[in-house]
Amino acid sequence: MFKPSALASACTLGAALALAAGSAAAQGQPVIGLITKTETNPFFVKMKEGAAEAAKAKGAKLLSGAGKADGDNAGQVTAMENMIAAGAKTILITPSDSKAIIPSIKKARDKGVLVIALDSPTDPVDGTDALFATDNYKAGVLIGQYAKAALAGKPAKIVTLDLFPGHPVGAQRHNGFLKGFGLPAPDAKSNDLGKDAAVVCMADSYGDQAKGQTAMENCLQKVPDVNLVYTINEPAAAGAYNALKKAGKEKNVVIVSVDGGCEGVKNVGAGVIAATSQQYPLKMAAMGVEAGVEYAKTGKKPSGYTDTGVTLIAAKPLPGVDSKDVKTGTELCWGKK
Repeated sequence: MFKPSALASACTLGAALALAAGSAAAQGQPVIGLITKTETNPFFVKMKEGAAEAAKAKGAKLLSGAGKADGDNAGQVTAMENMIAAGAKTILITPSDSKAIIPSIKKARDKGVLVIALDSPTDPVDGTDALFATDNYKAGVLIGQYAKAALAGKPAKIVTLDLFPGHPVGAQRHNGFLKGFGLPAPDAKSNDLGKDAAVVCMADSYGDQAKGQTAMENCLQKVPDVNLVYTINEPAAAGAYNALKKAGKEKNVVIVSVDGGCEGVKNVGAGVIAATSQQYPLKMAAMGVEAGVEYAKTGKKPSGYTDTGVTLIAAKPLPGVDSKDVKTGTELCWGKK
């Protein structure tokens, strides 16, 4: 429950969740909470839609909440406390801060709540009962391989627009990209960002388009002749492209990214992004809801890591790199049927 100093809006939200969950409990519905990093990132918007569809199909009540931005651990903790107080027996969460959220998750699990991480693991990864996610290291490897082929032997001057320090997803994608490009890289278990002389500028974008554009503008001031940009996600890629276009350099730079969202695939077709590793948030959410319903009915908990798949999407196929075209990427974007 909230302390007296908690914001009135948070109390109001908690009361609303309790009312909704109480009604669901009275009807024998499993109550499942979904907590995303933000409410605005298209990836998480689609994840929420997928969870809502699965909950409706399975006869469950879905409660949803989110942080204000990537890294907002306090907002996620508040959402979790509200949901547990409202009777949720399963919490699905994409952790904003993989370490700071651990004590709150432990409290929830100690109360018998099933906690499943979606998309992003906690640190340590066994902080949750299970993880349903993309192999983010592999996603990075795929775009690294494509970028290497796209440069066709030219010396690389690489900018990386990362998430923020210490986050497993940001580290896995970054390091996987280096590995795929053929540069020295930490392994998939490391949360430290690998560095190499070919990487001439590294900046944090927080997965945000505006921050990505600012970061790219700053990197261009340091290294105006960059020819390859790795981005943590497609909003950051769109920001990078805007900065490059503003500087008149967009035609000379290869941009690679991760997500494979509908807008991102559209940008691949438009030449904004050369290639992207497509992941499937609808599948993650549906699997999480199904596991929550199973837990409510039988007490059975999922465990370990389940790979929800990744596919390289590129407008231009390159020799030695397995990719699918924009048409396929559009058909599969976000994991839609």
